[in-house]
Amino acid sequence: MCLHFSTTMPLSTQSQAQDEQYVLVASLDNARNLSNILKAISFKDHAIFSATTNGLKVTVEDSKCLQANAFIQAEIFQEFTIREDLVGFQVTLTVLLDCLNIFGGSTAPGVSTALRMCYRGYGYPLTLFLEEGGVVTVCKIKTQEPEEPIDFEFCSSNVTNKVILQSESLKEAFSELDMTSEVLQITMSPSQPYFRLSTFGNSGNAHYDYPKDSDMMELFRCTKTQINRYKMSLLKPTTKALALSCKVSVRIDNRGILSLQYMVRNDDGQICFVEYYCCPDEETDDE
Repeated sequence: MCLHFSTTMPLSTQSQAQDEQYVLVASLDNARNLSNILKAISFKDHAIFSATTNGLKVTVEDSKCLQANAFIQAEIFQEFTIREDLVGFQVTLTVLLDCLNIFGGSTAPGVSTALRMCYRGYGYPLTLFLEEGGVVTVCKIKTQEPEEPIDFEFCSSNVTNKVILQSESLKEAFSELDMTSEVLQITMSPSQPYFRLSTFGNSGNAHYDYPKDSDMMELFRCTKTQINRYKMSLLKPTTKALALSCKVSVRIDNRGILSLQYMVRNDDGQICFVEYYCCPDEETDDE
């Protein structure tokens, strides 16, 4: 549930005494810096928010096979105050995005919506104060106790293959591959074809190869040949993050779990990260 009412009191006049009732206060001069990165993980209704002194982590999951995490570091916010070691809650992501864009999400130069996000603790709503042109709108969004996110136990010591690409080259690959395919097959190998994406759709089989010395390849670190397939229906939500990103790290661990980590630069040139974990569709014997 989302409640709106307007007042003309600017955000800057809110007193320190008011802030002390909250366990979390986070402010941004430009609400788009939060809404854009949340759109990159918006494929299910519920989002789990987890705040620490390092910043905000927002998690969205699908059927224990796909998990997306958006990381917004504390330094991104103009103010980030947390009064507990860990603050967690769950909200309906579509409602939150509607509230963040209540002024229309203007992209006009010099026009931005300021955001002050406050949370009092368990049982209380998430309160958003949004200000544009001297008008403040207050939105209160119902929160729930957060579910425990799935632990994919993905750690760098178990990563067998890793590449870092310019995002443009991955966008190009997705535009050329047959998206009617039920799966995307990823081949990573220390020898040819090095890094290959394959689809098996209505128009036949298609392959997209990256030479390891390609200009688009910033890092190539493959220790063994791995061939894994991933459901295209699970990977399609990741294209939202790809569209916003400038670089992408592709990692696969020894179980075939895929990590796609996107580097996203916001309107102010600051860097945030979105990471997706995806379970393999089926095991394929190494060639």
